[in-house]
Amino acid sequence: MPYEDIGFAKLDGHRAIRKGFPEVVLCQGKSTRQVVEIVEKLAARHERVLATRASLEVYEAVLVRVPDARWDDDARLILVGGDPPLRTSCRVVVCTGGTSDIPVAREAMVTARWIGAPVEGLFDVGVAGIHRLFDHVPLLRGAACVVAVAGMEGALPSVLAGLVECPVIGVPTSVGYGAHFGGVAPLLGMLNSCATGVSVVNIDNGFGAGVIAALIALGAKEDAA
Repeated sequence: MPYEDIGFAKLDGHRAIRKGFPEVVLCQGKSTRQVVEIVEKLAARHERVLATRASLEVYEAVLVRVPDARWDDDARLILVGGDPPLRTSCRVVVCTGGTSDIPVAREAMVTARWIGAPVEGLFDVGVAGIHRLFDHVPLLRGAACVVAVAGMEGALPSVLAGLVECPVIGVPTSVGYGAHFGGVAPLLGMLNSCATGVSVVNIDNGFGAGVIAALIALGAKEDAA
């Protein structure tokens, strides 16, 4: 199980063999210097690198040492290398309850595409105006997995799971007013869903949802696309 010990981190060079994609860097909580060094070393070993929860300042520092690094402002992601080839025709659809949920949704979308699944986004189709969702039911029913990103009361995953056959991944967001408790209210609402086929990741965890959705799509039958 090879890894590289750089003092403050042990870089898992074996991750790509085990998982099919390299180790992903969580920038949050790390210093800029630490992120730059980690990304530079991973980029020397792998054709592509993904770093999550990055700031523009961190990206600009990475760019000095890794010239082909790219920045996704909405998703707060740093990407090195181009998109990999699609590994399946089975599609992931990422939906949001509102426009304020798009940053978390974009994190899920970019992550799933980075792993090799085709992805489509469907934004601002929450339960406050549920008629906005119904025109897109054919798209949803053609998906291998649907990711539902929502704050407030977090009702969107239950609605979607009642419309589709495929798994639905609920992503509660920290978007909402006081009694929303920073995402706890939608988290509990999604965990208590009465609809079948709903699983839930942690608050604002677009990355985790994107990984699971991509793996579901990669394991789905091609004729389901």
